[in-house]
Amino acid sequence: MKINENQAILTNRLLLVPYSPHHVPTYHEWMQDEELQKLTASEPLTLQEEYAMQASWRQDADKLTFIICTSPNTPIASSDIPTLVKVTPGIEDAPDRMVGDVNLFLCPCEQSDDDVGQQDSWETGKADVVGELEIMIARPGARGKGLAKEALQAFIWYISKSLPAILDEYTEGAIRADKFKSLSYLRVKIDKDNTRSLRLFKTLCFRQVSEPNYFGEVELRSKAVHGGIANATELTRKLPYGG
Repeated sequence: MKINENQAILTNRLLLVPYSPHHVPTYHEWMQDEELQKLTASEPLTLQEEYAMQASWRQDADKLTFIICTSPNTPIASSDIPTLVKVTPGIEDAPDRMVGDVNLFLCPCEQSDDDVGQQDSWETGKADVVGELEIMIARPGARGKGLAKEALQAFIWYISKSLPAILDEYTEGAIRADKFKSLSYLRVKIDKDNTRSLRLFKTLCFRQVSEPNYFGEVELRSKAVHGGIANATELTRKLPYGG
């Protein structure tokens, strides 16, 4: 998506920035790890293929991606206010600050997903959208510190604040002619044995709605974008990125 190409998100400990070309070499290095390939169900790409993928994701209207970095000026107390006012690409989000990524994938809400939402689309020509979340903390030293939860809270807050623009961009890029009116719910698909991720999303108001499928994945859903954790924290804010 292009909506976030000049926007960053600052939290107490993290800086979320749009996935940009200077991030690709580090991202490519991460994805050579077999454990990450398994966890993300990904195949290794060449460096040139990774650059092409980054460019594609920037253009695709159904994908919203941020790279997760450590904050350049982490407050020492919750009452402190971060002083960063603008993010310079390649400086505050330099490779040594990168720890992972967080993604939103949009698709139309099908009848089997939400009968009410689908019925509304038949009657009004306006359809609901489903958002699927993925998060990866790639650096081993950054795991187990609550960074994934903080990143997800900030990301869902951003989705909530930017939802009209997100739906507009998705509608413009959609093959079907529906006017997408709302985000019905967020979902994640997690391996049934990935207890850490299951526990993480359950603390964020996600509820398991399925038994393990053929691939051993369970689905969890939440409407939290419409309230609750969408408010994140008072320290979460948008900043200009580049420009």
